[in-house]
Amino acid sequence: MYDGNEKLPRKIRFLPFVFGGLTGVSIALVIIALVVMQRNSDGHAQSLLNTNAQTASTSSARLDDERRNAIVIATERVAPAVISITASYTVRTRPMYDWYFNRYYPSRSQTRSELGSGLIVDKRGYAFTNNHVIQNAERLQVTLSDGKTYPATLVGSAPSYDLALIKLDGDEFPTAPLGDSDDLLVGEWAIAIGSPFGFSLVDTQPTVTVGVISANHRDIKQEEDSQQIFNDMIQTDAAINPGNSGGPLVNTRGQVIGINTLIFSPNTGGYASNVGMGFAIPINRARRVMDEIVQYGRVRDVWLGMSATDITPETQAALNLPTASGVLVQSIEEGGPAEKAGLKVGDQIIVINGVTLDSRYQANRVIFGSGVGDVLVMKVNRKDELIDVKVVLEERPSDI
Repeated sequence: MYDGNEKLPRKIRFLPFVFGGLTGVSIALVIIALVVMQRNSDGHAQSLLNTNAQTASTSSARLDDERRNAIVIATERVAPAVISITASYTVRTRPMYDWYFNRYYPSRSQTRSELGSGLIVDKRGYAFTNNHVIQNAERLQVTLSDGKTYPATLVGSAPSYDLALIKLDGDEFPTAPLGDSDDLLVGEWAIAIGSPFGFSLVDTQPTVTVGVISANHRDIKQEEDSQQIFNDMIQTDAAINPGNSGGPLVNTRGQVIGINTLIFSPNTGGYASNVGMGFAIPINRARRVMDEIVQYGRVRDVWLGMSATDITPETQAALNLPTASGVLVQSIEEGGPAEKAGLKVGDQIIVINGVTLDSRYQANRVIFGSGVGDVLVMKVNRKDELIDVKVVLEERPSDI
């Protein structure tokens, strides 16, 4: 038995140091493990934060992609070429006195302005607008969407189409791509761009409205008793407000398919209405007008060299015609295209360019928009014999 005076064995004397060392190492290992776990926890949290941030960024980018739809992209493509037009002209007025005293008071000049829209189609500054926007203009001022202003001159106009071509002073202007108005689907999206209400909206950026192509090949009168008929128009329900006249109608490819012209309302009619059905001139027709004006300085009037009348039941019975459809040739002008093609008085024209005629109005509609040099392919009944006739349209002589 150990009595306290004897020396402990050497191994036993070192046991406390061994246990102390092991305890210290254990504590150190525990501390190291805790530090590592904390660092891993922080890294995991940071990883989660980074993942969440990436997810939020991806989601935001996806939402941005969804917002930048075809309509937005098409608008961005065309809007820089849309212009606001101020057409100024002078009128003379007299004071509203008694008519007897009016002779003693001189008239006064007053400047008035018409506001409309237009579309630059050539980087040299050629731009489309409506003829009714500039028809009284003595001075034209054009404002681009970036706020820059330019004087402009009238190159030529075509009142029968309500189209005009103007030229901005300068070069290297933004332009809009032109589409194909013969390739339109009823129901597809349509975007109307213009500068409605002039400068009442303070800034110069164009306004965008969206609808669909409601119909193709519409014929419409501006007013019930009007003699002018707008033929072969594009109908849309995209809002065309006052001042939109002359601006573009655009498809979702960012291509111009028409020139906005009027919006028809049975109660108000005409260009200045802002409710009802909107109508645009097909861009293919506008392109032809531009080519004519640039090359010849005007749109050449086509000449058929004949006159025709509707076939009534009485006419059909009197002439023993097989059908009342088509039109009856009444007169042929000597040396004209109809005579050159072999048409004769009394011929019954039943079909023109594949369209079966039921009236003189429809015949005029089929011919409307044709140019000098175009060919009209007709199916004609002559004494109960069907023959094919091709008439090459010519320019109307100045004396006719």
